[in-house]
Amino acid sequence: MAMMLQRKLLRRTFGEGKAILNFNSNPILSPCTSFSTVTSAAATQSHDAPRQLPPFDYQPKPYNGPSADQILEKRKKFLGPSLFYYYQKPLNIVEGKMQYLYDENGRRYLDAFAGIVTVSCGHCHPEVLNAITEQNKLLQHATTIYLHHAISDFAEALASKMPGNLKVVYFVNSGSEANELAMLMARLYSGNLGMISLRNAYHGGSSSTIGLTALNTWKYPIPEGEIHHVINPDPFRGVFGSDATRYAKDVQDHIEYGTSGKVAGLIAETIQGVGGAVELAPGYLKQVYDIVRKAGGVCIADEVQTGFGRTGSHYWGFETQGVIPDIVTMAKGIGNGLPLGAVVTTPEIAHVMAQKIQFNTFGGNPVCSAGGLAVLRVIDKEKRQAHCADVGSHLIGRLRSLQDKHDIIGDVRGRGLMVGVELVTDRKEKTPAKAETAILFEKMRELGVLLGKGGLHGNVFRIKPPMCFTKDDADYLVDALDYAMSEL
Repeated sequence: MAMMLQRKLLRRTFGEGKAILNFNSNPILSPCTSFSTVTSAAATQSHDAPRQLPPFDYQPKPYNGPSADQILEKRKKFLGPSLFYYYQKPLNIVEGKMQYLYDENGRRYLDAFAGIVTVSCGHCHPEVLNAITEQNKLLQHATTIYLHHAISDFAEALASKMPGNLKVVYFVNSGSEANELAMLMARLYSGNLGMISLRNAYHGGSSSTIGLTALNTWKYPIPEGEIHHVINPDPFRGVFGSDATRYAKDVQDHIEYGTSGKVAGLIAETIQGVGGAVELAPGYLKQVYDIVRKAGGVCIADEVQTGFGRTGSHYWGFETQGVIPDIVTMAKGIGNGLPLGAVVTTPEIAHVMAQKIQFNTFGGNPVCSAGGLAVLRVIDKEKRQAHCADVGSHLIGRLRSLQDKHDIIGDVRGRGLMVGVELVTDRKEKTPAKAETAILFEKMRELGVLLGKGGLHGNVFRIKPPMCFTKDDADYLVDALDYAMSEL
């Protein structure tokens, strides 16, 4: 059905020109319904094309490496078939600077997805690069069996950003690792096994965290352990709208009817990332944290995507809900592209880990610690949280004005520079506009804007750029989206 609809849209939008279609597996991140077109009709558009990308004083270095076609051929031969790529003709990205990326031909793109919400300070930020380079010259690796100031300094700086008694830091290498460790802590501390997560959540793809994830596109048919998925408090699509109390009652009912009455804990993103930038109903976590704690569990905040000021209004996403978790997990933006993650908890919970040997070979290595500390300093020095609030407010305002103009925009949501635009074919029924999203996704690339996709049906544009993204960048993005939508 989706293929037929795309072909109809191609004929309606571009005439009877040639179309190349690619239908792969995962609609959330893969180009399963993406396409590129080569038509004569496309050259005679009836709407004014958006202006050029904002000026940027940087000249990429000449690229003399293998072509995109050569890389793709080798990738298909030597890398796993589960890997996917964006766009019908995948981009060969060879250089990055702040909020921009460059392909093999030197073309500049506005990066509105930040390496899947990972580049916080900006691509190749000079202060982060310098910290990494200088540490590399001295010591790359020794592990925590020896002392080194970098890991201690970084842990101290990170703990200073946390509220309450969240003062003990464990360093790992990814968000999946962080969530896996947090789940282990919750089970050991509580003495219970059952974990609660939300439908539409993404908490990792490891054999343990895949159970916490609640999107079928990411889940293999393997045993998941004691995991319970409760109704998602989604104000746009949720069965109870924005009524946090009714969603919280579902959690209470689930504990009473679906468990022994005791649980190990709850894990939740404040704004679901892979699920399509879904912000939880206001007040939800405060009620649910109380319910979970009364059932003997601990509360885990997954800040892998929402942390470090990206939401603008707060440094941590959980603060938007007025709660203090027992455990906080983080990754992605913590390292600006370094393989770095962390778990922060209380001394009381951390104590349970001391009953056995808990060790991570690469967690908190000197290079990543130096880079992570530099990231924290840059975010403070450049006032990136306030910047996200300011630019994000401008961006969301412009997107909502665009929503008034284009019926295909069903919802504009998010905070700061963590924004989602959900596309629908029918606002009343909220039917996912899967084919149209694929068309617009390719068109935005042609216009020089690289977006992310999310949601179970891949019909949500994820706009989560590096935190140096400007109002001029926001204006170009919205103008390009307006132009692309006007061509549908």
